[in-house]
Parts: sequence; structure tokens; C-alpha cells
Amino acid sequence: MSRILVVDDDDQLRRALRINLAARDYEVLTAADGTSALRTAGRTPPDLAIVDLGLPDIDGVEVVRGLRGWTSVPIIVLSARDDQAGKVQALDAGADDYVTKPFGMDELLARIRAALRRAAPQPDSVTITTAAFTIDLAAKRLTTTAGDDVRLTPTEWHMLETLARHPDKLVSQKQLLREVWGPAYENETGYLRVHLANLRRKVEPDPSRPRYLITEPGIGYRFTP
Repeated sequence: MSRILVVDDDDQLRRALRINLAARDYEVLTAADGTSALRTAGRTPPDLAIVDLGLPDIDGVEVVRGLRGWTSVPIIVLSARDDQAGKVQALDAGADDYVTKPFGMDELLARIRAALRRAAPQPDSVTITTAAFTIDLAAKRLTTTAGDDVRLTPTEWHMLETLARHPDKLVSQKQLLREVWGPAYENETGYLRVHLANLRRKVEPDPSRPRYLITEPGIGYRFTP
């Protein structure tokens, strides 16, 4: 089930979008202004965002910039502004698509499906094999060399996935916190120590001397396959 964030100050339109999306088995989060939208996205990261440009507190373009600062999820902009300059500004800020009000619900739903398809990971390059385990990012599965499944919590999996997608590259503490918990938690370094210790106990042959999940003290972490 994909999670969609709807940001619009029009109560009727927000309700209509929530009903139509929920009827198609999407999980829906809503916000009536930009500030609460960014807070909601930070707390519960969406898979796609629909953002109105004419918000009561901050401009929707700023919301797009705020989201794009830490996530690459698709962003579809809604607006009554039909001038080319407005569209270009939103797209330059990081939006992936632009729908002008009024719009047909079928058209918006088709754009949502297309955006989610483009954002889906490609299954031909998402298997990482080490001497101790194999990570299948598409299936969200971790197995030992003997073929046994290793059970991870959603948070542990998200941490492992984030590090594994950047093999041999340093992922800063703030980047990892943003990716896993959202931007509101980028200073909560204690979260990383606790969950990484649990993750090491499950994947490292010797957790006291980690081979795969390496700490760069005070900076971040590195996955070395």
C-alpha cells in the first residue's frame, strides 16, 4: 500500500481526494497548510506528495523545496495558476508533475500511478551478496548464506536498506536519520546507536568487531559488502 500526502487548504477538495485515494487502497495523509505538511511528512514519510501551491501560510513551492531537501519521492503540484512561469517555478523547485485546477480525478489518478511506477526500484540491481548474508532490496528480505531468513524490524530494515544502497560510501548521521525517521529527528543520534547495535547482532558474525556495518566516529556509517 502506497502512502500519499495531500496538501491543500480547500476542505472539500482535500476530503474528495482522501475518499478517492482511500477507495483505491492508498494510505492517505492530509494537511491544510505547508507547515503541518512538512511536519507530517517528517513524522510519517510518504511515497508520493500532492501539493497545492496556494497555501495559507507558506507557498507550495517552499513545501516542494522542503520535501525535496531530504526525500526523492514523487511530488505532484496542484494549482489554479495556469501560467507557464508558475509551472516552471514549481518544477524547478523539485516537483515531478503539474496538474492545473480544475482537473479530472481520473487524470490525477493516472498521473499518480505513473509517478509511483517511475519511483519503484528496479529489480535487476537490488540484490547484494556478502560472505555472511544476502540482501534482496526488492523483496525486502535478508537471508544468511545457509538460506535462513533474518527477521528485522521495519526500522532496522530501513537503516540497512539506506546503507546498502550506498555501498562503501559514508552516510552521515544526519542523512541516515532523515532517511529513516525524517528531518525532525536529524539530531537524535541516540536512535542510531541503539538500532544499529540491534542490527549488528542480527547480521554481523562478530557484533563486537563489525565487518559490514562500520562506524565512522562522530561522522556517520558505512556499509562494506
